[in-house]
Amino acid sequence: MFSGIIEDRAIVKAVIKNAKGAKLAISSHKVSQETKIGDSISVNGVCLTVVGIDKGILQFDIMSETLRMTTLSGIAAGNIVNAEKSLKVGDRISGHFVTGHVDYIGTITSIRKSRNDYTIEIEVPPNKAAYLASKGSIAVDGISLTIAESRQNRFKVSLIPFTLDATSLGTKKVKDKVNIEFDILAKYALNNTGRAAGKIDADFLRKHGFV
Repeated sequence: MFSGIIEDRAIVKAVIKNAKGAKLAISSHKVSQETKIGDSISVNGVCLTVVGIDKGILQFDIMSETLRMTTLSGIAAGNIVNAEKSLKVGDRISGHFVTGHVDYIGTITSIRKSRNDYTIEIEVPPNKAAYLASKGSIAVDGISLTIAESRQNRFKVSLIPFTLDATSLGTKKVKDKVNIEFDILAKYALNNTGRAAGKIDADFLRKHGFV
């Protein structure tokens, strides 16, 4: 479990693909501190298990299914990735609960920059739109963000300078892909509503701000 508060912009040192998936190595002295083999680390929002540590280099094995379902399939040496250690019991949660289980790969459709505003719009499939709630939480490449606006199957997030400096989002371009994890509370709420009614009621979703 993570909070979506990124601890470091780590550098990808190596990606070696194999028949089972891939081996990944990232450099982060900050995240490697007090980390041991077997610990969980969020890398661009994907929960990975540390299988090796060497002088600030963290090593992971990535399964083929994880490559298929996330943007890790496209990363290469030299890329910047968002890295966060898992939460400890009693930690302050400044973001929201993030599991590290990516729901979908979203596409950046627009980026608006001005002196006092930096807004990114992201598209998800129409059948995932019910999980988008204005002013609700969402994780984008592992970053805990608030949905500033949602319309059909697109949503916007507004970024402060600190977030742009502390994460990889400041380097993104239109058409880039990002890992999306919907708020776990929204997923449980919608799943339970669907079970009780036999389907998800569109009027209920609109009334409570999900669409």
